[in-house]
Amino acid sequence: MTHTLTHDCPATAIPAGHPVTLAAGTEVFVTQTLGGNITVRTDQGLFRIAREQAGAIGGYATAAPAATVVAGEFSEQAVWDALKTCFDPEIPVNIVDLGLIYDLAIERSAAGTHRIDVKMTLTAPGCGMGPVIAEDARQKIAALPSVESAKVHIVWDPQWVPQMISPEGKRILGLD
Repeated sequence: MTHTLTHDCPATAIPAGHPVTLAAGTEVFVTQTLGGNITVRTDQGLFRIAREQAGAIGGYATAAPAATVVAGEFSEQAVWDALKTCFDPEIPVNIVDLGLIYDLAIERSAAGTHRIDVKMTLTAPGCGMGPVIAEDARQKIAALPSVESAKVHIVWDPQWVPQMISPEGKRILGLD
């Protein structure tokens, strides 16, 4: 279904990763809404609209945000669950099941807070969306209880290959 932007809307060009402004009146076709952000297709190409800007898409009803853990006790599983809410805007599989997360380090401070350090890669070295995806992951981890800091680093070693996709990811993509 096609929608029309009701006002100018900040977006990110896919796959270049640079910020753009989509003009009011632009017709958009929603292609993906996983992870809360919206991927749209226009006659100018693909763009990612942040969930905070979804109101610009006329007639589009946003789904209720996916439940995230923001209260309760911190756990490594909560970090993995937060990472599973992050998606490449072109691929309907989360970054964990795509095999993009290479390392997760959790350090507990003397004050009882946590510092999280994640190493992730991308499916292609030239993808300009890397910083956007990494920042989405960082924000979601940082929102967890007792997280003092969260850092997400993009690394290229080892190089990502499709064999790194989890069985669940392969099922979603029809590769099993």
